[in-house]
Amino acid sequence: MQKQSVTYLSTLLAVLFCGLMIFAGSALAETVLSVDDCAKCHELQPREIDEAGAAHKDAIDCLECHTGHRPSSPANIPACSVCHSGTTHYELESCMICHNPHQPMRIVLEGDLKAECLTCHTEQNEQLVANPSAHTDVACNFCHADTHGAIPACSVCHDAHSDQMVQDDCATCHEVHQPMVLNYSDSTQNILCAACHEDANDQLMASKTLHHDVTCVTCHTDTHKMVPQCSDCHDLPHAAGIHAKFPECGSCHNTAHDLNNF
Repeated sequence: MQKQSVTYLSTLLAVLFCGLMIFAGSALAETVLSVDDCAKCHELQPREIDEAGAAHKDAIDCLECHTGHRPSSPANIPACSVCHSGTTHYELESCMICHNPHQPMRIVLEGDLKAECLTCHTEQNEQLVANPSAHTDVACNFCHADTHGAIPACSVCHDAHSDQMVQDDCATCHEVHQPMVLNYSDSTQNILCAACHEDANDQLMASKTLHHDVTCVTCHTDTHKMVPQCSDCHDLPHAAGIHAKFPECGSCHNTAHDLNNF
C-alpha cells in the first residue's frame, strides 16, 4: 500500500511539473521585450548607440534590427543590405571591416583598402586612373590612415621643394589625386616657381630688363610647361626684314629669363 502511494505521488508530481513547464513556456512566448529590456544584458551596445548611433539611434531601435533573440532566432544579427541598398557601396561584403553598426559613422580603416573606398569616392578614382602617379598605386588608407576623413600633410611622405615652402603651398600647384597635373592661379608667387626652376629664377632676378619685374605666371599662364610666344606680348617690334632674317627671337635675345641687353 505504501509503495502504491509513493508511485501515485511521483506520478502526480510529474504531471504537475509538466503542466508548470507548459504554462511557463506559453507565458514566455507571449512576453514582449522592450528596448529597455535589451539594456539589462547588453550594456556596451546601447552606450555606443547613445554616443554616436547616427540614424541607427534616431530612426530605428534595437528591436527593428534584431527582430528575434537567440536561441529561438539563431540569425538575430541582420545583414546590412536588409536596409541599405541602391549603390555600389552597399553591395560590398564584410561591412564591419570599416563600420561598427552601433556607431556606423565612426569609420575605422584597417588593412589595405581601395576598392571599398572608391565605391563612394568616384571622382577621386577617376583622377587617379586618368593621371597615373605613385598615388595611383597605393591603398587609399596608406595616406588616409586609420580614421575616415583623415587628410595627412604632404610632408609626411614628401620633402618640400625648398626650405621656404610650407604645407599650404603644396595645393597651389598640386592636386593630391592627380599630383603630376600642375595648375596654378594668376596670383602664384615667383618664389614657389623658383623652388623647382632655380636657374631660370636666378637669371631673371639678375636681369636688368623689364622682365625682371614680371611674375612667372604672367607669361606661363594656367598650365605648367606652357611657353608663350614672344609676340604674345611684343607683337613684331622690328622691321619685317629683321624678322624674316631672324625668325627665332632667341637668335639675338637669348632666353626670356636672360635677355641680351642691346
